Amino acid sequence: MPNIYLDNAATTPIREAVVACMSKALTECYGNPSSTHAFGRSARTGIEQARKAIAARLGAKPGEIIFTSGGTEADNMILRCAVRDLGIRTLITSRIEHHAVLHTAEALARETGIRLEFVPLDGSGNPDMDALEALLKADTSRKLVSLMHVNNEIGNMIDVQAVGQLCRDHEALFHSDTVQSIGHFPWDFSQTPIDFATAAAHKFHGPKGVGFAYIRRNTGLGGLILGGAQERGFRAGTEAYHNIMGLLTAFEAAYDNLEEERQYVAGLKQYLVEQLRQAIPGVAFNGLSGEAEGSTYTLVNVRLPLSESQGQLLLFHLDLKGIACSKGSACQSGADSGSHVLNEILDEDQRRQPSLRLSLSHYNTREEIDTAVAVLKGFTENPQV
Repeated sequence: MPNIYLDNAATTPIREAVVACMSKALTECYGNPSSTHAFGRSARTGIEQARKAIAARLGAKPGEIIFTSGGTEADNMILRCAVRDLGIRTLITSRIEHHAVLHTAEALARETGIRLEFVPLDGSGNPDMDALEALLKADTSRKLVSLMHVNNEIGNMIDVQAVGQLCRDHEALFHSDTVQSIGHFPWDFSQTPIDFATAAAHKFHGPKGVGFAYIRRNTGLGGLILGGAQERGFRAGTEAYHNIMGLLTAFEAAYDNLEEERQYVAGLKQYLVEQLRQAIPGVAFNGLSGEAEGSTYTLVNVRLPLSESQGQLLLFHLDLKGIACSKGSACQSGADSGSHVLNEILDEDQRRQPSLRLSLSHYNTREEIDTAVAVLKGFTENPQV
């Protein structure tokens, strides 16, 4: 039976070089980075070198990179501390954000009384820019806009430059969840009107449990986790040196090989879309995920011409065939309500049809796509299999 992994938007296989780097870090550099002896100084030097290297690739200052446990913590820290420290009274987001943003925003509205506004979506599933401008102009309250660069379920990409400039024009702060973007697209924060961004190493072939926040300097944002003075006071707690070294190795590999791997994966996506359209009459793609423009090159979200009851066996069938993919976001798996993103952008009849997120990396092959499409074709033609 094949073993085909098509769930890279949930997490990616770790690079061998990352494993080797982390193993060395665990066994050879185990000092506490806050200790003043040689063991501690060695770890501290490695962490600061990692911070500088990441900042240089992203057009940021080293002090603007804060290591965290991942994207969820970084999103929580930025949103919560912006409301606490920066006088935010209106938080503007969309209903198709990752739950790390959406649930945090809803909790802040309950806990602090800030106004929570949701930008309407256009016909493609992107935030409507005219509606966003109207929300920014509605009153003089201090505002924070939080809109993700790449949607983790349907792959739609917003124009970060345009959104950021609109926020600047109306003196609003701009945060973007860039977890599906950093490591897959080039960034230059010195030329991008963005105040806060987030990353997670396991989305670009690094370890789980580590990521970082980009926090533009002089914003006035404070930390969320209190204790020691680690991470420039933004995040107390002993840094996980081995995880940060793994993050750095994965990050540098992602950008060293970016164009080659991006071209290869984009070709796989195009091939996958073509093969699905040829093999399954009536197949559809949610959002802009079936297009080369306006969506990430790493995923498609495909809707199959099956009934709701037939679709209930689909993931189970794929798993039996050795094919790993996702019904919407992995963070939603097991939830009876289904994908909040698809619930927002599809009509009632479309929601009854099963949808799958197939997400790719440079480790995938055309042969794997051929196998997966054949299995989907067979199930669609005979859903009782």
